[in-house]
Amino acid sequence: MTLARRAAAEAIGTALLLAIVVGSGIMGERLANGNLAVALLANSLATGAGLYVLIVMLGPISGAHFNPVVSGVSAWEGQLPARTCAVYVVAQVIGALAGVAAAHAMFGLPLLQVSTHLRPTPGEGLGEVIATFGLVLVILLLSRFRRDAIPVAVAAFITSAYWFTSSTSFANPAVTLARATTNTFAGISPSSVPLFVGGQIVGGAVATAFARWLLRRNQTTQGEL
Repeated sequence: MTLARRAAAEAIGTALLLAIVVGSGIMGERLANGNLAVALLANSLATGAGLYVLIVMLGPISGAHFNPVVSGVSAWEGQLPARTCAVYVVAQVIGALAGVAAAHAMFGLPLLQVSTHLRPTPGEGLGEVIATFGLVLVILLLSRFRRDAIPVAVAAFITSAYWFTSSTSFANPAVTLARATTNTFAGISPSSVPLFVGGQIVGGAVATAFARWLLRRNQTTQGEL
């Protein structure tokens, strides 16, 4: 595939992902009659199901990263050229912003918004470290041992992380930036974005280092055996 086609796959995949995240958040909140647990359940299930389909559909074309941290880790591991990584990240951010605008249009909301949903606590920042650590670890280890299981494993992990992390698992800088442009259930205040993105970068870096250590130990043990 040409770089243009792979970038287009990243852009449309990330756009659809954000349309799913924001659109299901709006729909869930409207139907839940104030019950935030029900709204979050709808949001998490829709996101997990949609993410699975997007990875299966677009994975053979671009790798279905939809996430600057995943692209950055791939570049760090030597699996993605730096230029391609940069193009992917731009495509992901543009696609994410377009997906939020599409969700607003579908539900008759103003296309341009700024979120007022503050998420300022250190615990939520730690939630992003843990969510991104888990996501990157799933991808790296399954890329080595069970590549065919990546779509369902990533979707399942993100669905669960909506519930076990204090931040509801953004785990994606492009998603975080785009969700700052929606003042709906899925939004995050721009002032909270640096905390989340910083946590995501730390989580991705730690997961990469840990996966390298795990795999190196595994190779040594096999050699000794």
